[in-house]
Amino acid sequence: MTEETPGFDEQQPDVPSGATSDDAEPKAASSAKEEGAAPAGDAAQSAGLTAQLDQVRTALGERTADLQRLQAEYQNYRRRVERDRVAVREIAIANLLTELLPVLDDIGRAREHGELVGGFKSVAESLETVAAKMGLQQFGKEGEPFDPTVHEALMHSYAPDVTETTCVAILQPGYRIGERTIRPARVAVAEPQPGAQTVKPAEESGKAKGDAQGEAGDAGEGKDSGPEEG
Repeated sequence: MTEETPGFDEQQPDVPSGATSDDAEPKAASSAKEEGAAPAGDAAQSAGLTAQLDQVRTALGERTADLQRLQAEYQNYRRRVERDRVAVREIAIANLLTELLPVLDDIGRAREHGELVGGFKSVAESLETVAAKMGLQQFGKEGEPFDPTVHEALMHSYAPDVTETTCVAILQPGYRIGERTIRPARVAVAEPQPGAQTVKPAEESGKAKGDAQGEAGDAGEGKDSGPEEG
């Protein structure tokens, strides 16, 4: 009977069938190279993402600037449209009220002559109320200074009791809508009397000259009387 000598089997690395240990060594070296090259690939990928992020940020800034510009243009457009709408409305109202001014003049003359009575008075007052609600304002009063921007002088005279060109009579009232004059007030004006301030000094000068001549005459008479006494 043959005796077997006990021993330990050394564990060998698993080698695929048909491959030797010499083939395993190059694969291990290649795996090590790939692990060393991995960080370089990550850096390149990160740089690419950063570049893309910068491009996105630039595009976002451009789109934001475009949006702000469009918003500003839209606001300007809205203000322009609103301003034009108000201007068109004022022009339409002014044209309408301008056509009604002769009627208002007739009402004013009828009131001055005491003919505004009965139903005609009610209609006239209603018309004047509607015109006032639409912004029509009457102006022009006696005694106010003459302003060529809102007054039209139809008559001219001189008066000693005025110190500046003054409206002394309102021949036809003026009308305005807000700050816009649709018809100037037609008035008679009076100016200060020319030479009114120089009359008194001239009179005083003549009086002083007459007094001087009178004194000279008295002196001559006194001088002539002396020899007569001798």
